[in-house]
Amino acid sequence: MRIETGIPIDNWRAAGPAAAAAEALGFDGALTFELASDPFIPLAFAAVATERIQLGTAIAVCFPRSPMVIATTAWDLHVQSSGRFTLGLGTQVKGHNERRFSVPWSPPHPRLKEYIGALRAIWRCWEFGEKLDFQGEHYSFTLMTPEFSPQPSGLGPIPITIAAVRPALLRLAGEVCDGVRLHPFATRRYVEQVALPEINKGLARTGRERSIFDIWGGGFIVTGKDEAALNAEREKVRYRLAFYGSTRTYHDVLALHGWQDLGLKLHEMSRKGQWSQMAAEVPNEVLETFAVVATYDDLPQKVKARYGGQTDSLTLTMPEDIPDGEVRELLQDIRTIGRTFKSFPSTW
Repeated sequence: MRIETGIPIDNWRAAGPAAAAAEALGFDGALTFELASDPFIPLAFAAVATERIQLGTAIAVCFPRSPMVIATTAWDLHVQSSGRFTLGLGTQVKGHNERRFSVPWSPPHPRLKEYIGALRAIWRCWEFGEKLDFQGEHYSFTLMTPEFSPQPSGLGPIPITIAAVRPALLRLAGEVCDGVRLHPFATRRYVEQVALPEINKGLARTGRERSIFDIWGGGFIVTGKDEAALNAEREKVRYRLAFYGSTRTYHDVLALHGWQDLGLKLHEMSRKGQWSQMAAEVPNEVLETFAVVATYDDLPQKVKARYGGQTDSLTLTMPEDIPDGEVRELLQDIRTIGRTFKSFPSTW
């Protein structure tokens, strides 16, 4: 199993050293998450501070950004990291697109499929000198002059992964992407009964092998040296579950377990601005269904029980008090868990 970790997004001076430290500890990847800061800039510092570790966004919100803008940023990160960048994209929900980003909303499946096609058309134009002629319902790109076309990279294609929760985007991931970033708001039952069947349908449509497709995440990991540390981390995850559970887009996951009423209650509380009170509504049964909860000694075994046979890659944030040697041992133990994904395609 591949293991990635996050790097700071709100402190550029810390991003490079954090990525270098993750590389030295043996992590396979360093990720940024789009929250209150831009997810791309910290990866530029990480790219020049590291040599081996894979870099990626998990995720960057795509619809508020033109595919040409994303294509340029991703190309630069890929080139400057010598081919170690993976572009993770997400659509966000309707309310955030319209009210936070002030961009029009339309059904995400056809628009995202077109977005990915546009990115690849732009990159092929730059790499091989192909005429840029991408015309779709949502995006049209037909102009590229030498002054605005970067030099060919000589590298393989930039892998694209997407965040997906509902069946249509899960199928799209399997059909046209190099991987899927399952939402943390996921359970093993959801992955088995919903996510994997839809991903496999998408792969079958294009006849692609599962070995070149990376399935990442799908739940939370709560870890610490003892019960006191676990309790503190549990409450952080309980808050995140309440936050995600208040969004109707994710209620299908709750419904799979018969917890629809919890989702409706959390949604109503969010409408009233009762954010600080919502976490108390998430019972331990729900928390432990969504999260692996284990001390360091039990973590590899519990990760295998939860993710084995499902997930190729996961994200692990280690508490600051754990010695480096223990981190290396944990990573080695977790890495022995089998995965189907081998590598992204190396040819265009």
